[in-house]
Amino acid sequence: IIISSYTANLAAFLTVERMVSPIESAEDLAKQTEIAYGTLEAGSTKEFFRRSKIAVFEKMWTYMKSAEPSVFVRTTEEGMIRVRKSKGKYAYLLESTMNEYIEQRKPCDTMKVGGNLDSKGYGIATPKGSALRGPVNLAVLKLSEQGVLDKLKSKWWYDKGECGSKDSGSKDKTSALSLSNVAGVFYILIGGLGLAMLVALIEFCYKSRSESKR
Repeated sequence: IIISSYTANLAAFLTVERMVSPIESAEDLAKQTEIAYGTLEAGSTKEFFRRSKIAVFEKMWTYMKSAEPSVFVRTTEEGMIRVRKSKGKYAYLLESTMNEYIEQRKPCDTMKVGGNLDSKGYGIATPKGSALRGPVNLAVLKLSEQGVLDKLKSKWWYDKGECGSKDSGSKDKTSALSLSNVAGVFYILIGGLGLAMLVALIEFCYKSRSESKR
């Protein structure tokens, strides 16, 4: 009985978890109509969708450019305000570095969902023909190879974050049943023990009375 109850609770728990978070990827966004999604009105993310030849992203772009009211925002701050006010009905698509930084800042009520849609790096611009180009390239490459850039990101994004560890809000972490999720199993066990003790007490009293009459 205990094993059966635990299995039933686990199945129900995981089903609810999935229902609470129906969006896990760009594909999930593209094939639904309940949740609106958009980007910065002018920026690399919007250009990525506009120029993409991948079917899913083309479908998303077609939706975004024709959506009413507009799903584009003028600033990232405006996008985050819209996300918070929408109560789960608007997703803001932005660069992963900015997304991860905002996720670690109060009021800690946003989260990154799914993996990155694309992979691009940042560069440091110099005037054409500048003597700084070579030394800067070598310095950045050296910092990357030594892991310094990753350490700096961890320091300023996560170590100095305001929302706990970087995995605290991740949807990829393993779900676990808490005691409250399986409390019913123990209630049944305690109830069974109590009933057994009551039956034993009644039987004992009955036998004692029968023997005293003899």
